[in-house]
Amino acid sequence: MSKANLKYKDESWDFREADTKEYTHCFHAYPAMMIPQIARKLLKAYGVENGWLLDPYCGTGTSLVEASLFGMHSVGCDINPLVRLIANVKSTRICLSALDETLNRLNNDLFQIEFQEGKVPDAPIPDILNLTYWFSKEVIKSLAYLRAWINKIEDETVRNFILVAFSETVREVSYTRNGEFKLYRMSAERLKDFNPDVFGLLSKKLSRNRQGLATFLEKRKNVEASVSNANTVQGELPLPRPLGGYDLVVTSPPYGDSHTTVAYGQFSRLAAEWIGLPNARKIDKIAMGGQRSKETLTDSPVSSAIEKIHSVDEKRAREVLAFYIDLERSINSVAQMLSPNATICYVVGNRRVKEVMLPTDAFIVSAFRQHGFTHKATIVRNIPNKRMPKKNSPSNIAGQTSTTMHEENIVICQRTTRNHNF
Repeated sequence: MSKANLKYKDESWDFREADTKEYTHCFHAYPAMMIPQIARKLLKAYGVENGWLLDPYCGTGTSLVEASLFGMHSVGCDINPLVRLIANVKSTRICLSALDETLNRLNNDLFQIEFQEGKVPDAPIPDILNLTYWFSKEVIKSLAYLRAWINKIEDETVRNFILVAFSETVREVSYTRNGEFKLYRMSAERLKDFNPDVFGLLSKKLSRNRQGLATFLEKRKNVEASVSNANTVQGELPLPRPLGGYDLVVTSPPYGDSHTTVAYGQFSRLAAEWIGLPNARKIDKIAMGGQRSKETLTDSPVSSAIEKIHSVDEKRAREVLAFYIDLERSINSVAQMLSPNATICYVVGNRRVKEVMLPTDAFIVSAFRQHGFTHKATIVRNIPNKRMPKKNSPSNIAGQTSTTMHEENIVICQRTTRNHNF
């Protein structure tokens, strides 16, 4: 097959009608999540039963959940402590009887409060900057009570399960515009009628998540799944590591620096602060491309595109360059941990910056070639249901927008030649 034919469009990967909220995938909204059907199809084609899967940018753990259902051990990494919490809960065995006993106690206590005409008991309020800017006094009081209640739960797996529902509740009862990834306060007009039912919302999420957990536990195989804070950009390698190396990587790295693509840190900040997780305000700074680098890229597939951006906006070009330098560093770390017969599957978007297309898929292929990998295929799929920005502002002038991504590329490389049919 020629090099040109290795990249092709395949609408069977669009999964337009698929239920993307099966099992524990229903637990928590998050930007730009890989849909489970992609990970599932890749595992079917390249998975190794009782082998090991690595996801170096695991987010909320889609690939870890699917690996557990398929029968592969898995390790995920992420710098964001909130998504590490979510990924861990989604992929972990939790005792349903212990969970139900705690949920019954919580429901009884919340019912008693409602029976007492909504008088919420006082509880310590966390020291969060601009707290009253983002939450009403009534919501703060309710969240503080729930936070104190949850923190008293002794069973860590049960406590974390409830914290995940609490996290999603925090964002939805805040004054943030829930359609945005960045922190923007809703309009004064919307604020007039905004009176969320904190306890009711949490209860609905707990019920939904409990149902998803039960279906997951029925089909989860007897394998390990763990989540690490290792930052592969900095050369940190997660544990555990299998003796022969990881057999498979299924992952979706960030599309670009958080400043101008998906602001993961801003999206998760309020919930992380309520829970008390570390570095809640630093995530976007320590993410890929968050810090400028003095290094450069030579003969890279993205070099000419970055030069074109530089001719229009030198600052943006430096930001884009910093992202790809960090991505290359991360790939160098990932490659060290892979088996001699490993397959890597990177789901990436070729974003536009200043009307210039950045060939991230070609960059991934080039970076892994340096480590003995052969490019097997790049499958182009439409993005019908992924929660992510579709437009940006290339000129930073109000009202002027440009398309970013309506497609993404599934890049597949292997260290040895193996034939697989989709």
